[in-house]
Amino acid sequence: MTTRRYTQQARAAAADETRRRILDAMRDRLRAAPSEALSIERVAQEAGVARSTVYLVFGSKAGLFEALGQDLLERTGFQRIVDAVALPDARDAVRESLRAAAGVYASERDVSRTIYSMWSLEPEAVRRAFEVVERGRAEGESWLARRLAEEGHLHSDVTVEEATDMLWVITSFETFDQLYTGRGLSEEQTAARLVMMAERALWAGGAVR
Repeated sequence: MTTRRYTQQARAAAADETRRRILDAMRDRLRAAPSEALSIERVAQEAGVARSTVYLVFGSKAGLFEALGQDLLERTGFQRIVDAVALPDARDAVRESLRAAAGVYASERDVSRTIYSMWSLEPEAVRRAFEVVERGRAEGESWLARRLAEEGHLHSDVTVEEATDMLWVITSFETFDQLYTGRGLSEEQTAARLVMMAERALWAGGAVR
Protein backbone atom coordinates (compact mmCIF):
# COMPACT_ATOMS: atom_id res chain seq x y z
CA MET A 1 0.00 0.00 0.00
CA THR A 2 1.38 3.41 -0.96
CA THR A 3 1.77 6.17 1.61
CA ARG A 4 -0.77 8.28 -0.29
CA ARG A 5 -3.38 5.54 -0.29
CA TYR A 6 -2.84 4.85 3.40
CA THR A 7 -3.25 8.55 4.18
CA GLN A 8 -6.48 8.71 2.17
CA GLN A 9 -7.91 5.70 4.00
CA ALA A 10 -6.90 7.13 7.37
CA ARG A 11 -8.60 10.42 6.54
CA ALA A 12 -11.74 8.62 5.41
CA ALA A 13 -11.82 6.60 8.63
CA ALA A 14 -11.35 9.76 10.69
CA ALA A 15 -14.16 11.48 8.78
CA ASP A 16 -16.49 8.52 9.41
CA GLU A 17 -15.62 8.57 13.10
CA THR A 18 -16.32 12.30 13.32
CA ARG A 19 -19.65 11.85 11.56
CA ARG A 20 -20.56 9.04 13.94
CA ARG A 21 -19.66 11.09 17.02
CA ILE A 22 -21.79 14.01 15.84
CA LEU A 23 -24.83 11.82 15.14
CA ASP A 24 -24.47 10.04 18.48
CA ALA A 25 -24.20 13.40 20.25
CA MET A 26 -27.32 14.59 18.43
CA ARG A 27 -29.27 11.53 19.52
CA ASP A 28 -28.13 12.06 23.12
CA ARG A 29 -29.25 15.71 23.00
CA LEU A 30 -32.66 14.79 21.61
CA ARG A 31 -33.13 12.29 24.43
CA ALA A 32 -31.88 14.71 27.10
CA ALA A 33 -33.89 17.74 25.96
CA PRO A 34 -36.86 16.55 23.86
CA SER A 35 -38.81 19.78 24.30
CA GLU A 36 -36.00 22.13 23.26
CA ALA A 37 -34.87 23.26 19.83
CA LEU A 38 -31.70 21.42 18.90
CA SER A 39 -28.53 23.44 19.58
CA ILE A 40 -25.77 22.82 17.06
CA GLU A 41 -23.34 24.36 19.57
CA ARG A 42 -24.28 21.79 22.22
CA VAL A 43 -24.10 18.92 19.74
CA ALA A 44 -20.64 20.06 18.66
CA GLN A 45 -19.46 20.37 22.26
CA GLU A 46 -20.68 16.91 23.19
CA ALA A 47 -19.17 15.42 20.03
CA GLY A 48 -15.84 17.09 20.79
CA VAL A 49 -15.69 19.02 17.53
CA ALA A 50 -15.93 22.63 16.42
CA ARG A 51 -19.34 24.04 15.48
CA SER A 52 -18.00 24.67 11.99
CA THR A 53 -17.17 20.97 11.66
CA VAL A 54 -20.85 20.05 12.05
CA TYR A 55 -21.73 22.36 9.18
CA LEU A 56 -18.77 21.14 7.14
CA VAL A 57 -19.93 17.52 7.46
CA PHE A 58 -23.71 18.00 7.17
CA GLY A 59 -24.11 21.37 5.47
CA SER A 60 -26.95 22.66 7.65
CA LYS A 61 -29.18 21.76 10.57
CA ALA A 62 -31.64 20.33 8.06
CA GLY A 63 -28.85 18.20 6.61
CA LEU A 64 -28.03 16.97 10.11
CA PHE A 65 -31.64 15.92 10.69
CA GLU A 66 -31.74 14.23 7.30
CA ALA A 67 -28.59 12.26 8.16
CA LEU A 68 -30.11 11.28 11.51
CA GLY A 69 -33.23 10.00 9.78
CA GLN A 70 -31.13 7.83 7.47
CA ASP A 71 -29.01 6.65 10.38
CA LEU A 72 -32.11 5.64 12.34
CA LEU A 73 -33.32 3.52 9.44
CA GLU A 74 -29.96 1.77 9.16
CA ARG A 75 -29.50 1.22 12.89
CA THR A 76 -33.01 -0.04 13.55
CA GLY A 77 -33.06 -2.67 10.83
CA PHE A 78 -35.35 -1.03 8.28
CA GLN A 79 -34.28 -3.73 5.81
CA ARG A 80 -36.54 -6.12 7.74
CA ILE A 81 -39.55 -4.12 6.59
CA VAL A 82 -38.32 -4.11 3.00
CA ASP A 83 -37.82 -7.88 3.10
CA ALA A 84 -41.26 -8.43 4.66
CA VAL A 85 -43.06 -6.35 2.03
CA ALA A 86 -41.52 -8.57 -0.67
CA LEU A 87 -43.12 -11.79 0.67
CA PRO A 88 -45.14 -13.60 -2.04
CA ASP A 89 -48.49 -13.54 -0.21
CA ALA A 90 -49.74 -9.97 0.30
CA ARG A 91 -51.36 -10.89 3.62
CA ASP A 92 -48.08 -12.25 4.96
CA ALA A 93 -46.36 -9.14 3.61
CA VAL A 94 -48.71 -6.91 5.59
CA ARG A 95 -48.44 -8.97 8.77
CA GLU A 96 -44.66 -9.30 8.75
CA SER A 97 -44.04 -5.70 7.72
CA LEU A 98 -46.16 -4.55 10.67
CA ARG A 99 -44.21 -6.78 13.07
CA ALA A 100 -40.94 -5.51 11.62
CA ALA A 101 -42.11 -1.88 11.84
CA ALA A 102 -42.99 -2.34 15.51
CA GLY A 103 -39.44 -3.52 16.13
CA VAL A 104 -38.00 -0.56 14.25
CA TYR A 105 -40.14 1.96 16.13
CA ALA A 106 -39.49 0.36 19.53
CA SER A 107 -35.71 0.26 19.11
CA GLU A 108 -35.42 4.05 18.87
CA ARG A 109 -38.75 5.12 20.34
CA ASP A 110 -37.43 8.07 22.39
CA VAL A 111 -35.52 9.67 19.52
CA SER A 112 -38.35 9.04 17.06
CA ARG A 113 -40.90 10.57 19.45
CA THR A 114 -38.72 13.65 19.87
CA ILE A 115 -38.29 14.11 16.12
CA TYR A 116 -42.06 13.98 15.62
CA SER A 117 -42.64 16.33 18.57
CA MET A 118 -40.10 18.86 17.25
CA TRP A 119 -42.11 19.45 14.09
CA SER A 120 -43.67 22.58 15.64
CA LEU A 121 -40.33 23.83 17.00
CA GLU A 122 -38.19 23.53 13.88
CA PRO A 123 -40.42 22.57 10.93
CA GLU A 124 -37.94 23.36 8.17
CA ALA A 125 -35.05 21.48 9.79
CA VAL A 126 -37.07 18.49 10.98
CA ARG A 127 -38.90 18.13 7.65
CA ARG A 128 -35.79 16.51 6.13
CA ALA A 129 -35.78 13.79 8.79
CA PHE A 130 -39.49 13.18 8.17
CA GLU A 131 -38.86 12.84 4.46
CA VAL A 132 -36.15 10.24 5.02
CA VAL A 133 -38.08 8.22 7.60
CA GLU A 134 -41.38 8.40 5.72
CA ARG A 135 -39.95 8.20 2.21
CA GLY A 136 -41.50 5.34 0.34
CA ARG A 137 -44.04 4.47 3.04
CA ALA A 138 -47.00 5.84 1.09
CA GLU A 139 -45.86 4.08 -2.07
CA GLY A 140 -45.30 0.87 -0.12
CA GLU A 141 -48.76 0.91 1.43
CA SER A 142 -50.34 1.65 -1.96
CA TRP A 143 -48.46 -1.29 -3.46
CA LEU A 144 -49.57 -3.62 -0.67
CA ALA A 145 -53.18 -2.47 -1.05
CA ARG A 146 -53.08 -3.18 -4.79
CA ARG A 147 -51.55 -6.59 -4.14
CA LEU A 148 -54.30 -7.45 -1.65
CA ALA A 149 -56.89 -6.56 -4.27
CA GLU A 150 -55.15 -8.36 -7.13
CA GLU A 151 -54.72 -11.53 -5.05
CA GLY A 152 -58.39 -11.47 -4.02
CA HIS A 153 -57.70 -10.83 -0.34
CA LEU A 154 -59.11 -7.31 -0.04
CA HIS A 155 -62.58 -6.88 1.42
CA SER A 156 -65.10 -6.18 -1.34
CA ASP A 157 -66.37 -3.07 0.45
CA VAL A 158 -62.88 -1.52 0.61
CA THR A 159 -61.27 0.21 -2.37
CA VAL A 160 -57.54 0.16 -3.00
CA GLU A 161 -57.39 3.86 -2.15
CA GLU A 162 -59.23 3.30 1.13
CA ALA A 163 -56.98 0.33 1.96
CA THR A 164 -53.93 2.50 1.28
CA ASP A 165 -55.21 5.16 3.69
CA MET A 166 -55.96 2.57 6.38
CA LEU A 167 -52.52 1.01 6.03
CA TRP A 168 -50.97 4.47 6.19
CA VAL A 169 -52.63 5.05 9.59
CA ILE A 170 -51.97 1.55 10.95
CA THR A 171 -48.27 1.64 10.01
CA SER A 172 -47.59 5.13 11.38
CA PHE A 173 -45.32 5.83 14.34
CA GLU A 174 -48.16 7.70 16.04
CA THR A 175 -50.46 4.65 15.97
CA PHE A 176 -47.63 2.43 17.21
CA ASP A 177 -46.79 4.82 20.05
CA GLN A 178 -50.37 5.20 21.22
CA LEU A 179 -50.39 1.46 21.89
CA TYR A 180 -46.77 0.99 22.95
CA THR A 181 -46.49 4.01 25.25
CA GLY A 182 -50.07 5.19 25.72
CA ARG A 183 -51.46 1.74 26.50
CA GLY A 184 -48.25 0.32 27.92
CA LEU A 185 -48.19 -2.70 25.61
CA SER A 186 -45.03 -4.63 24.82
CA GLU A 187 -43.51 -4.56 21.35
CA GLU A 188 -45.01 -7.98 20.61
CA GLN A 189 -48.44 -7.03 21.93
CA THR A 190 -48.40 -3.81 19.93
CA ALA A 191 -47.46 -5.67 16.76
CA ALA A 192 -50.27 -8.17 17.39
CA ARG A 193 -52.82 -5.34 17.77
CA LEU A 194 -51.63 -3.68 14.55
CA VAL A 195 -51.86 -6.96 12.64
CA MET A 196 -55.35 -7.53 14.02
CA MET A 197 -56.43 -4.04 12.89
CA ALA A 198 -55.20 -4.68 9.37
CA GLU A 199 -56.77 -8.13 9.13
CA ARG A 200 -60.19 -7.08 10.42
CA ALA A 201 -60.32 -3.87 8.39
CA LEU A 202 -58.97 -5.15 5.08
CA TRP A 203 -59.20 -8.92 4.74
CA ALA A 204 -62.03 -10.46 2.75
CA GLY A 205 -63.94 -12.58 5.27
CA GLY A 206 -62.07 -11.04 8.23
CA ALA A 207 -58.88 -12.28 9.85
CA VAL A 208 -57.53 -15.47 8.30
CA ARG A 209 -54.24 -16.78 9.74
